[in-house]
Amino acid sequence: MSAKVLERFPAGAPRGSWPAEEYAAARRAAGEPATVVMDLSSDAFLVVVERPEEDGRAA
Repeated sequence: MSAKVLERFPAGAPRGSWPAEEYAAARRAAGEPATVVMDLSSDAFLVVVERPEEDGRAA
């Protein structure tokens, strides 16, 4: 599996603000299985969608 990054949010959001979670919830409401993950190296929250890796075979 691989993941496609839909959006990136800095980890320093104001207290009580969860912009990455709100964005992911909106994407889920639209039918996209979005998840929030933390990218420690860039200190950011990423909203991602897991995608199956393509192996080049025709279906």
